Amino acid sequence: MSSTSCATKPAPAKPDTARRSFSLGVLNNYPDSDETRLFLTPEACGLLHTMGIGIFLEAGAGTDINYSDEAYAAAGVEIKTRTEALGCDVVMSVRSLKADDIARMRKGAILITLLDTDLPREAVQSLLDRNITLLALDRIESANGIRVFARMLDEIDGRAAVLYAQEGLSFLGEGKGVLLSGLPGIQPCEVLIIGAGQRAYAAAKAALHTGARVTLMNNDVSALYEARAECGESLITSAVHPKVLYNDVKSADVIILDRCTRDFTFPKQLSLAMKDNVYLLDLQDTTPSLIVPRTVAIGMSNCLINFFAETLAMGGINRQISGLKGVQAGVVTYKGCLVDATIGMKLDMMAIDLSMLFTQSN
Repeated sequence: MSSTSCATKPAPAKPDTARRSFSLGVLNNYPDSDETRLFLTPEACGLLHTMGIGIFLEAGAGTDINYSDEAYAAAGVEIKTRTEALGCDVVMSVRSLKADDIARMRKGAILITLLDTDLPREAVQSLLDRNITLLALDRIESANGIRVFARMLDEIDGRAAVLYAQEGLSFLGEGKGVLLSGLPGIQPCEVLIIGAGQRAYAAAKAALHTGARVTLMNNDVSALYEARAECGESLITSAVHPKVLYNDVKSADVIILDRCTRDFTFPKQLSLAMKDNVYLLDLQDTTPSLIVPRTVAIGMSNCLINFFAETLAMGGINRQISGLKGVQAGVVTYKGCLVDATIGMKLDMMAIDLSMLFTQSN
């Protein structure tokens, strides 16, 4: 194998400007944020580059996933300043942008992020003023109704939650210095998961694979059948019954909380029943995938290659939005209009139904 590093390899020949269907700007995370994730690896950028998409990466954006600017440049990516990346036709940022960054975007551009239901009013107003379409990846649905991007993140968050738990139980994590798994003569740790959905199931499967004793509780029995089918017969399932919940909390070494099928608030008084050295993790307040950002980048890249291939086939993201209900599900603002009712209600701003906009335009 050649000893030449990716930093010294010549970049592949750029496609003709005429072949570039659109430019894609990939932004670094804000330095005051705990965000570590990025959407695209150099390999994925190389594939998109061969499709004719011009990719502009903000310098240093790949640092947290251990990819250098040189690795991206070798895949045909142009390393640019933040301002230059913001000027692309399509801009990607894992977290939502601040109003001053939005103001530097091209009018009528597309912004792709993860959903932020706590968008500040000034950011939303800036999106509307610039006629920017905001697309939340984790709300997009595939043709068969699956939120592929959201499911990918949920799987990684759930599995990484168990890494958090194991570290929390270890000496390094200031825990009692034990493994989740059992050994001959040593009982396994007890893991209690309260919640539903792919994130909770992924955590349950990961904990089971370590050899822990895992119980999943939810306030919907039909969802517990789904959990058993997803995780296997080794998973113990239980309805949220006060006495059962008390006993499980009292014996648990790890407790992982997530959203249940119906609204459920973990009773504060149960904290008195917990072991002194229990590890407690609330997935509604924590993002475990932040500790494995490269895995996130690889997984999201696989999804985005398919997404952008469809974008090119349909003639652009705006045509994707107008033609595909699943993509419409991810739209938050569209060409100067707020179309997300939840955000509109929170900010006391008028939200318009997206389908009505398409009806009016036709």
